[in-house]
Amino acid sequence: MDQSLRRKLDQITNILWAGGVTNPVTYIEQISYLIYLKLLDEEEADREIRDRLGAGRGTRLFPGQAERFRWSKWRFKSGEGLRDFVRDEVFRYMASLVKDEPQVAEYFRDAVLEIVDPNVLKQVIDELDAIDFRKLGPDIKGDIFEYLLTHLGQSALNGQFRTPRQIRAFMIEMVDPDLGDTVYDPACGTAGFLIDAVDHILARYSEAPQQLPIYGEDWLEQRGRTLAEAKAEIPNLQLYKKGPGEKIPDWGRLEASIYGTDVSRQMMRISMMNLVLHGIRHARLKRGNVLSEMSGLTEEDLNRRYAVILSNPPFAGQIPRESIRQDLPSKSKKSELLFLALMLRSLAPGGRCAVVVPEGALFGSTGAHKDLREKLLRGYELQAVVSLPAGVFKPYAGVKTSVLVFRRPVTEPGEGEAATKHVWFYEIRNDGYDPDKIQGGGRPETPEQNDIPGLLTAWAEYKASRFQEPPGAEAGAVLEPGSDEPRCWWASFETIAENDYNLAASRYKPRVAEEVPDEDPAELIREVLMIEREITVGLEKLLSEIEQ
Repeated sequence: MDQSLRRKLDQITNILWAGGVTNPVTYIEQISYLIYLKLLDEEEADREIRDRLGAGRGTRLFPGQAERFRWSKWRFKSGEGLRDFVRDEVFRYMASLVKDEPQVAEYFRDAVLEIVDPNVLKQVIDELDAIDFRKLGPDIKGDIFEYLLTHLGQSALNGQFRTPRQIRAFMIEMVDPDLGDTVYDPACGTAGFLIDAVDHILARYSEAPQQLPIYGEDWLEQRGRTLAEAKAEIPNLQLYKKGPGEKIPDWGRLEASIYGTDVSRQMMRISMMNLVLHGIRHARLKRGNVLSEMSGLTEEDLNRRYAVILSNPPFAGQIPRESIRQDLPSKSKKSELLFLALMLRSLAPGGRCAVVVPEGALFGSTGAHKDLREKLLRGYELQAVVSLPAGVFKPYAGVKTSVLVFRRPVTEPGEGEAATKHVWFYEIRNDGYDPDKIQGGGRPETPEQNDIPGLLTAWAEYKASRFQEPPGAEAGAVLEPGSDEPRCWWASFETIAENDYNLAASRYKPRVAEEVPDEDPAELIREVLMIEREITVGLEKLLSEIEQ
């Protein structure tokens, strides 16, 4: 994203701030509404072009009289007439598209235009109108929203905080989602995990499309057009090119395999817009409290099982016991334990999960803590505990956290058996960003200090052994004097069980033996005796001076 686009976004947020819309969540939500309306107008223009080329299906977002609700038809209005038309007419129409465009209708359901000053609204619309989103790739459009999301601080997120991209990236790499996997984040926030998971899947297929409209490579030939001619009329045209034995992703099925929930309607709208700007229009996002008996979700939602779960859920509160879902495998009231219990329940056989947990969940001594850890180790294959540096979530929080990576076995373990045979621990001391400095709302990069590549290299080695040979030394080992401090090590299930299922990485870290001194022991004793004599002589002299 170039500087001119950054300046334009800064100008928009400054306009809203000066106009009284000062809460970051609120003004990002308001910008989201307007961006979505412009995107829909641009998509309608694409549909018109496709119809003329004979490649459309004749369906329109704004048929007949509804065309007056298009951005391009009302953006020239001004004053109270503009504000009232957008607030009372455009929003109402968008929320009515339940049958034809359910995602759009859900986005605008209960939406409220909170830009009350008509002049402020007009300025924001004019600024956004100058951006041609069709000419921007999904990466740039995604960067636009990611840039806006840097305005979200801890207070704006009610104690939640966004997961840094480098942490999301290694978590996704470790669970390795692929085509056909359902991917779920039960506390999706701004949808970072879901977007990165889609990018990870598409990265396997270098020619795979990342935005609509999408056509097979024979589409041009069938219509007698060159690629240049087609792209002149459809700027975001993408074509498949299939290699030998290569699968072509079905974009519709891929989108439909992405699931997310969040308790906040504002955050749901923000996450939906983030997905849309990354080219993911039809992910299955819903608002609901997944931990509550009054979740607002359907039975199908509550009972669905997922192949991949990725999350950094909030872990700063307690839930009233009478409100907690009875089907969760934990009796705790702590949100961090309840979310972990939810993921255990929601993972399909053979499914993989990577989740951020506070350090206290790993060694907490309450019955609920130990019981849940035992269920995790016995019923699931806990493959890794990745210890994160304390400053990884600055500037939002300095809490110490770890990432748990586990898999649900296809076949449940037998009576008295444990699915986990050993647990691999990896300590990240540096994540590639300065732990002490904050610049521009984030930490400056320190690429020379980054343990994440080493983690992924060791993980690949571990994975290649089918998770039978964990890299590093066993817990309790004493390494040779002069050895580097270990980054990774492992502990057997039996060792962990003997320690009340404690999963803190430091508990099992091997130690480096101290160097044995080269000096002759007899010589050392003589030196100590000499020092003792000197001390004795000095004390005797001091005593003599005092007694005089």
